[in-house]
Amino acid sequence: MTKNFVKAEIHCHIEGATPPHLARTQAQKYGVDIAPLLSGDTYTWKDFSEFILSYDAIASLFRTEADYALLTETYLCELAACNTIYSEIIVSPDHGDRIGLGADAYLAGICDGIHAAKEKTGIETRIIVTGERHFGPDSVIAAAEYAARCRNPLITGFNMAGEERMGRVADYARAFDIARDAGLGLTIHAGEVCGAFSVSDALDLVRPSRIGHGVRAIEDPALVERLVELGTVLEVCPGSNIALQVFPDFESHPLKALKAAGVRVCINSDDPPFFKTSLAREYDIAAEVMGFSDAEIDAMTRVAIEAAFVDEATRGALLARFDATAAQ
Repeated sequence: MTKNFVKAEIHCHIEGATPPHLARTQAQKYGVDIAPLLSGDTYTWKDFSEFILSYDAIASLFRTEADYALLTETYLCELAACNTIYSEIIVSPDHGDRIGLGADAYLAGICDGIHAAKEKTGIETRIIVTGERHFGPDSVIAAAEYAARCRNPLITGFNMAGEERMGRVADYARAFDIARDAGLGLTIHAGEVCGAFSVSDALDLVRPSRIGHGVRAIEDPALVERLVELGTVLEVCPGSNIALQVFPDFESHPLKALKAAGVRVCINSDDPPFFKTSLAREYDIAAEVMGFSDAEIDAMTRVAIEAAFVDEATRGALLARFDATAAQ
């Protein structure tokens, strides 16, 4: 039986974390038929374009501040129930605007959910605002400006997600300068759909402390050495990578090789129910399929906490809680 590991997660998109039971409730509330999108407790899709359509359809079921509070609280309580002490959720103010809710109300609902989950379970959570690459540099810059000016204490990081093949990293560098100047932690999706070069570009032009995914770095030994030297953390999401066919199976996934090389890596779930996974399952796969020892898995959780976009007092408290719980 797999150990009930103490867990931390620093890469999960909030709409992509919608549990199917909640999607059904929301669909009933708004009179939407989502039966074609579901097979039991997972979402159905065949390729990346269908995944995006499915994701957008589920995201459209959340339309009010209260909806977002419910979604956030539900996911965080699910995490806490599997022994997770820290979570960072990726959110898009652009999405709040596109659905007519507005960025402020969208984020207010998410913050309400965070506070409710912490009161119920003690889970600590922070928000990473993301710009969506496929909407162009101006949109990503606007997301960074929003994150910088709203001065929300729960917003501690900035990211860029979306279609990795759109534009050059250089086109978006200004957004990261804005976020850096505002004191936000920096991470960027790279090295998932595109190869090792996208990770190199991110390191050169953005200088993030973390990379979302980054697993294609394994294709360039010199880049792997550079990641080790810099101490850059890779937010690895194995279940997502297999579902999207970045790698054919867990046995060929490079998480083990990257860790063995000395790269700082941690385990995350990305858009869990869309990829037939959960954070708990990702930890189980690391232990049972990838063959990591309990100590190695605990070390990856410690990396996530050490790399978290939190103040040092909170980090110290999380590490103390991790050490105390893991020791049990």
